[in-house]
Amino acid sequence: MTVHSKIARSSTDRRELDRGAQGRDAAVAPPAGLVARQPITTALPAPGNDMIADAPDDQGLAPRRPISIAIGKRLRGTFDRLIGASSLVPNDPVLDPALFAWTQMLRGHWQAIRDEAVAVALHANAAPSLVTISPDHRGIAEVDSWRSFFLHGYGFPIAENLARCPRTAAAIAGIPGLNSAFFSILAPGTHIPDHRGVTKALITCHLGLIVPRNGDVRMRVADQFVRWGEGEMLVFDDTYRHEVWNDSDATRVVLLLHIERPLRQPGKWFADLFMGFIRRSAFVQDARKNIHAWNAAMSRLDG
Repeated sequence: MTVHSKIARSSTDRRELDRGAQGRDAAVAPPAGLVARQPITTALPAPGNDMIADAPDDQGLAPRRPISIAIGKRLRGTFDRLIGASSLVPNDPVLDPALFAWTQMLRGHWQAIRDEAVAVALHANAAPSLVTISPDHRGIAEVDSWRSFFLHGYGFPIAENLARCPRTAAAIAGIPGLNSAFFSILAPGTHIPDHRGVTKALITCHLGLIVPRNGDVRMRVADQFVRWGEGEMLVFDDTYRHEVWNDSDATRVVLLLHIERPLRQPGKWFADLFMGFIRRSAFVQDARKNIHAWNAAMSRLDG
């Protein structure tokens, strides 16, 4: 089982919690986008979507986007409060996987999912750096430290990637309210700084696939420290500030899912409205085009 506690912390946990408290103004990152990596000789795309990134403009991390993005960012707190008040599951930072019946089914397929991640996502350049495909993550993800292989993004399926992972595709097909799904790959020594997700309308779920055992691979969510287990589920609200460490000499891989938060009205109406705005935004629409361009480029290289 995944272990998490507010009380029992190692000395490393205490140091990192203190350090995280000092970084509460770090850049905010959204659930991952879908933008293509360019050849190594090409400069990284400029970061964007000021609705999602909370870094001050003078840090050079979030150049201005259309006025609608700025409005969305200002409204996010109000929407989160309305959504949270209508939630059918607790608003705690870390949630019990048993609240979501489908998690048991997914655990039963974890080895087949892991095998596809190894054969496909970890093969050559199939999974690009997240900062390259999603420049909005520039403040928290260095090139080649955090890579992602997308199956779904904001409700849009990535058909060519799903076709390459048929058993994973079948396993996630029945998940209620599936919004995004991707293999999240952290290189040895990676630290993802303190940040928060884009909306309380989504809940984040991790299925542990490859978890190094020769170091300390952990995540802080609010004031709780959690650690992954292979074949185990971790469910949390990523609107709480969180950060991740892979303090090992091996790669960590999880299947990362974003699902719709179970809601009553009127929260469901507000959540659908806000998510519709995000799905239509340049952040998502540009990403859809770019992930297909990335896959096409990789296909030509393989061909």
